Amino acid sequence: MPDFTIEHQGLEIPGYLAEPEDDDAKAALIVIQEWWGLTDDIKEIADRYSIEGYLAFAPDLYHGQVTTEPDEARKLMMAMERDVAAQEIDTAIGWIKTEQELEKVGCVGYCLGGGLTLATAIRPTSNVDAVHVYYGGGMPSAEQIAKIKVPVLGSYGSEDTGIPIEQVDMLRTTLNEHGITNNITVYNGAEHSFFNDTRPSYNEKAAMDSWMKSVEWFEQYLTG
Repeated sequence: MPDFTIEHQGLEIPGYLAEPEDDDAKAALIVIQEWWGLTDDIKEIADRYSIEGYLAFAPDLYHGQVTTEPDEARKLMMAMERDVAAQEIDTAIGWIKTEQELEKVGCVGYCLGGGLTLATAIRPTSNVDAVHVYYGGGMPSAEQIAKIKVPVLGSYGSEDTGIPIEQVDMLRTTLNEHGITNNITVYNGAEHSFFNDTRPSYNEKAAMDSWMKSVEWFEQYLTG
């Protein structure tokens, strides 16, 4: 099912819904966009998770706006109201759990979506069950990270100039210190957005390894 609008608790959330072929999802995933918007690349990722047996919903947090230009993407990201985005993500999770009657919902996000995914893990109102953060910038404080109660998978690039390794180390250390299940990987030689095969920064080895880890992670914590 391509374009789809969730209607739940008085909100309408546009996005892309990918369903397993047999219509018998084992769990669900929220797939959160990069700063470009809800691109075909993000829709394809949702499709890939549906093939793995998940109901996958990618919310359109820019509500129809998409770009390929960095300056325009920055403007769209800055214009996005994060409180509204958080409400839309939480509502999408609630819709899946109540109206689709799926017990477990995970969240995976890239770039801007990676940061929003980690924020979703921190936010108790989200009711998310496990997350995978891909190179999410704007690292929260250790105090915020310590509030997380769900398993966190993280994938970062050693050559990502926007996310210092020290921040990734802090994330890992904080999660470990507070007994939060995690697996944080820094891929040597990988840049920011290494998973996006439409960008020059695409790194096939890192992308393939992180995909396999993601499939295993959600299998363990959403369906295990």
